[in-house]
Amino acid sequence: MAYSSKKRFIAGAVCPRCSAMDTVVVYRENEKDFRECVSCGFKDEMHFKPQPKELPTRVTATTENQEQQVDVVKILPLK
Repeated sequence: MAYSSKKRFIAGAVCPRCSAMDTVVVYRENEKDFRECVSCGFKDEMHFKPQPKELPTRVTATTENQEQQVDVVKILPLK
């Protein structure tokens, strides 16, 4: 997940150092994501783990070459 360079507050986030709620901002600087508490000055770099690939099941299994079936629906005028 990448954030923008503009600092944005995260609703409901709690600072790990001072435990203040709604004081944490996130932003991107030099291709790295940071979070910072505006109350106590706590700052650290955020590291995100890559998302695991979803296992294919009979419900989620689709192939890239599979075409989606399109049904045409005609609306008839009311009399």
